[in-house]
Amino acid sequence: QVQLVESGGGLVQPGGSLRLSCAASGSISSINVMGWYRQAPGKQREFVAAIVTGGRTTYADSVKGRFTISRDNAKNTVALQMNSLKPEDTGVYYCNRVSLSFLPWGQGTQVTVSS
Repeated sequence: QVQLVESGGGLVQPGGSLRLSCAASGSISSINVMGWYRQAPGKQREFVAAIVTGGRTTYADSVKGRFTISRDNAKNTVALQMNSLKPEDTGVYYCNRVSLSFLPWGQGTQVTVSS
């Protein structure tokens, strides 16, 4: 089964930017929809963004206009460009397919937005 490894998180001030990357151990070209999720302390994991193989994207209202998801099927990677970060964006970010059944979750990457 495909394994997912997220990276690129860190500590950033409000208004700053980060670029997250997700590397898959196998091909993602057959996975129709890939997405990013996040989990804030004490809260349930929530949907952030998704991208279809053809390039169409969907975003949670809370990140629309600030985050951009992309995928490279040739490199088996999915990225999330995050701009104008807010403290409420703090959490552990995960990538996975958007489906009724998920791939095994990776370890995620921590994003902390704080001054």
